[in-house]
Amino acid sequence: MNRPTTEGARPPRARGLRRFTTPRPPREERCELCGAPLAAEERHPHLVDTDKRALVCACGPCAQLMDRSAGSPGRFRAVPGRFLTDPGHRIDDRAWESLRIPVSVAFFFRNSALDRPVALYPSPAGATESELDDEAWQSVLDATRLAAHLEPDVEALLLRRHEGRTECHLVPIDLAYELVGRMRLHWQGFDGGAEARAELDALFTHVRGLAREPQGSRP
Repeated sequence: MNRPTTEGARPPRARGLRRFTTPRPPREERCELCGAPLAAEERHPHLVDTDKRALVCACGPCAQLMDRSAGSPGRFRAVPGRFLTDPGHRIDDRAWESLRIPVSVAFFFRNSALDRPVALYPSPAGATESELDDEAWQSVLDATRLAAHLEPDVEALLLRRHEGRTECHLVPIDLAYELVGRMRLHWQGFDGGAEARAELDALFTHVRGLAREPQGSRP
């Protein structure tokens, strides 16, 4: 049974995501840790608060200081900026059907606090969870070499079923939520409508331009 995602699967109303999901007048964005202004013309760093399961907007110095993955103790992990792709993946129609995803795009990540995988897809209500059984999750992992590179909490496998084939990319987790926010803003009708599909096309064009095939079996 598919259901709107809960606190355990997606950071509800995280301030770092509001700019993607709520129309509002432009305002100066600030680091949520020290209050420093963030340059509007640049994509600023995000941290994942693993305790609260939320995205946090940060300035460069705070991101470097608080990043647990860089050796600092604490609950924050920096969202990396890498994009990988796997044109040779083996996610076929049968594997997709086992995921119980009713739309053409979804993303997957491992939530370390819950110690389980999470599968989300866009909907008019925002990010909606599709509950994965172990067999379905393992079918995704076995079908792409990107699974060996995926970092828990901060990176996602992004899949799109389109024109008879499935694309498979590894992306920063904040971009995956940005996709959900863009589609929610433009969603019309049952399938999202033309504007939502145009946003989806634009984002995947962006991802394709950045993504590279991984070298070796592990990062």
